[in-house]
Amino acid sequence: MEKGKEKKMEIELTREEAPGTYSNLVMITHSPSEFVFDFIAIMPGLTKAKVMKRMILTPEHAKRFSRALQDNIRRYEELHGEIKDRGKNEPQQHISFRGPLPEA
Repeated sequence: MEKGKEKKMEIELTREEAPGTYSNLVMITHSPSEFVFDFIAIMPGLTKAKVMKRMILTPEHAKRFSRALQDNIRRYEELHGEIKDRGKNEPQQHISFRGPLPEA
C-alpha cells in the first residue's frame, strides 16, 4: 500500500443488532488459542441467569480489546468522574455454569 493511502472499511450495524444486548456480568475463559466472553444478564431475585451473547476472540484481539476498553474508561472518567465499583463490597455469589464449554 502506498504511503498516505488508507484503506476504508465499511462497518454495517444491522437493525436486529442496533438496540444492543443488556449484560451485567461477563464470565471469561481462555485456551491457548482463544478467549471466550460470555455476556450474561442477571435479574434481581432470580436464581437463574442467561448467557445473552458469546464472543470468541484471538489472544491478540483480546489484548487489543483490553487496551481499547481501558482507554475508553479513562476518557469516560475524565469527562464524567471516577466510576465507582459498588459491587466490590458485596458478598460473592456462587455461580455455576451449565452448557457446552468452549473448545479450542
